[in-house]
Order: sequence, then structure tokens, then C-alpha cells
Amino acid sequence: MRAVKAIILAAGKGTRMRELTQELPKPMLRVQGKPILEHIVEGLISTGIREIFIITGWHAEVIENHFGNGTKWGARIEFGRQVVQDGTGKAPELAQAFAGDSPFLLTYGDILVHPETYAQMVQRFAAGDFAGVITVTPGEDVTKGGLNFFDADFCLKRLVEKPSLAQVEQLRQEGWLQPGQPAWYNAGIYIFRPSLFEYTARLQKSPRGEYELTDAISAIVASGQKLAGLKIQGRWVDVRDPEVLAQLESGS
Repeated sequence: MRAVKAIILAAGKGTRMRELTQELPKPMLRVQGKPILEHIVEGLISTGIREIFIITGWHAEVIENHFGNGTKWGARIEFGRQVVQDGTGKAPELAQAFAGDSPFLLTYGDILVHPETYAQMVQRFAAGDFAGVITVTPGEDVTKGGLNFFDADFCLKRLVEKPSLAQVEQLRQEGWLQPGQPAWYNAGIYIFRPSLFEYTARLQKSPRGEYELTDAISAIVASGQKLAGLKIQGRWVDVRDPEVLAQLESGS
């Protein structure tokens, strides 16, 4: 198998951070002394991933100046700027030439996990003939995020993005949601083969007016390819607002 590369989505403004992101992109907010994005980059490198592409947008130069070409970290880092913020489905296409014919780990630039998570993902990907890996975390409130349903081999069967209460009730009636079983949330970290770009190229805008990565994932599953699931062990933090940031800073 070819060495896995990495693509990090770090283009958004992070409006929920309010004034904290007036001059900084959200992934450059500091957690325990260093930017969120630096924690991610160092975690990827510790896994043996040496080629990283960061997709920038809001205050792109802050990220680009901080990381440079990556030699400080013993890695090769490249950048692409997402000029139009039109969703997560199109953003990875900026890294298509960088990916070439190599598989790549794709993560949002504001999600913190233990570095071992990246290594576990690469192991899971290598363990079978998979089109990719999708990470999940268990939860209770089924309306919070993307819901994932798996088969007996923990391969993805179905994905429902931010279901409405009516959809949740229908999922219960149809047996997709079982009492006492966890709801598997999309954790926002993936591995894909370059064939992902065949599916992002065909995306239509969602009702939100954006190109959604989850629509491409659903199309991959519908085509009969296997996406392996992986439950994240230990830490998983979506640094979505100032309260989460404050908790991380306090070490709680």
C-alpha cells in the first residue's frame, strides 16, 4: 500500500468563536501553548505521515507563515486556498494533485484526538479492501450530528446528516435506531482513496446551499464500495466554541 498522506481542512472563519477569530483562523487558536492545528500536524507526523496539505481560507497567511514548508517538523507541507467557502465537499479537491494516487487521511482543522487515533485509522484501512475509513464517536442525542449506521463488520451502511425529529422517529420505526444501542456520530476524520474525487466532482448543492462531503460518502456506499468504521478511543474534542476552548485550556 502506498504511504498515506494527509489533508487538513482549515479554511473556515469559525464564527462561533466570535471575536477570537477576528484576526486569526480558528485552527490557529491556542490550546495549552500551541495552535490547535499544530497539535494535529504533530499527531499526524508521529504516525509516520510526512506529506501534509492544508486548505486555508480565512486569514490564510497566518497558517501559511506559521508552518512554512514543514521542514521545522520534518515534514513536507503544502497549501491551497479555498476562495469561495462553498462546503466541505469541494474543499478537498484543492489537494487532488497533491494526493495523486495515494490514499489520504482527511481531518477538520479543529478536531483534537490522541495521536494513536491516526495510527489506528491507518491500521484499519490496511486491514481490508476498503474505499476508506470513517471515524465515529458514540452519543445519546441523535439530532446533534451526522448519524452513521454499520453492518456486522462495522462497515458503513447508511449515513443521515443532522436528522430532524421526524427523521429520527422514522429511523426508530424502521429499526435503524435500537433502544440501548449507541448513536454513532460522524467524528470528522477519514481516510479515502483518491477515487473520492470522482464522487465530489458529481456533487450537487445541498438544501443548505453547500457541497457536502457526507453526500459524497453516501454515494461511495451506494456504489457498493466498503467504508470501514472506527470508533475513536479516548479523547475526541470538536473545538467549536469559546466554552470548549476554555475547558481545554483549564485541562478539564
